[in-house]
Amino acid sequence: MADPANLRTDARRHHDPAVRGFASDNYAGAHPEVLAAIALANGGHQVAYGEDDYTEHLQKIIRSHFGPYAEAFPVFNGTGANVVALQALTDRWGAVIAAESAHINVDEGGAPERMGGLKLLTVPTPDGKLTPELIDRQAWGWEDEHRAMPQVVSITQNTELGTVYTPDEIRAICEHAHERGMKVHLDGARIANAAASLDVPMRTFTNTVGVDVLSYGGTKNGMLFGESVVVLNPDAVRAMKHLRKLSMQLASKMRFVSVQLEALLAKDLWLRNARHANAMAQRLADGVRTVDGVEILYPVQANAVFARLPHEVSVRLQKRYRFYFWDEAAGDVRWMCAFDTTEDDVDGFLVALKEEMSK
Repeated sequence: MADPANLRTDARRHHDPAVRGFASDNYAGAHPEVLAAIALANGGHQVAYGEDDYTEHLQKIIRSHFGPYAEAFPVFNGTGANVVALQALTDRWGAVIAAESAHINVDEGGAPERMGGLKLLTVPTPDGKLTPELIDRQAWGWEDEHRAMPQVVSITQNTELGTVYTPDEIRAICEHAHERGMKVHLDGARIANAAASLDVPMRTFTNTVGVDVLSYGGTKNGMLFGESVVVLNPDAVRAMKHLRKLSMQLASKMRFVSVQLEALLAKDLWLRNARHANAMAQRLADGVRTVDGVEILYPVQANAVFARLPHEVSVRLQKRYRFYFWDEAAGDVRWMCAFDTTEDDVDGFLVALKEEMSK
């Protein structure tokens, strides 16, 4: 086999790597340690569809984080992880209770409904977090054939509004759901950021408190691509292997997803990346609080800052730094920090914000 260092490539760079933004942690590239892990796994032949050595070893790592009964099912992306996990917890007539702002409701393009055949029962929340009381607004009608049956409560950690559930809050939700015969799914697209914010192991607010199934997110935390469904309660799910294939989430060369998860989780890369992203968001929030006319909307507990400022200022600022409106009519925006966001990135953005606010 040829030495990769000597291989010719006709590929060329099509972007300016000096351009930075605060639109999404998905905008960041892959962490160098993750890329090195992919290269390490790229040699010789390995059995396809998850029977490779890397996927087998990943199970040991997952259990070190989530307990002896945990099992990982790597998938391509977060939408796939959520849809497969929710399908595994529901019957054809089942429904999922979620916050109105939940990613599965707002940002999955209808995938849970169209691909998963699920009914979403949503609840408005002030901070993106469900509570037992809020759950009860939709947790009823199990024997009513005219209504989809509530079978799952889905929460997001951290939430789409950047807030973080405490372990006790998730425990209360799990106990409440289980008492009513429902199961609990946790969308962990940014689970590492939540653990870093709480300064606790991920098990503290997942399997230890009663979560049944987890969508583990790696792409926002330094992976090139890929996530994983992690089954925490084997008695709660059905047919995961078949559902993953049926949902077009079974990777043939799964070793390249599994080895990325190993690179994150075998040691502390997942935590280092999350702590850094969170710290940059705090630096950004601290600077924003000094700018007259800009309001921070929610507690900054992870790697997101939600703010309100004049619409015309945001439009001008977007020409200098990419970011998204959250509620354009209200003037609300979202600024995200990633594992590769630097102090200079944050400080440069704050200078630009102050300049645009002063015009």
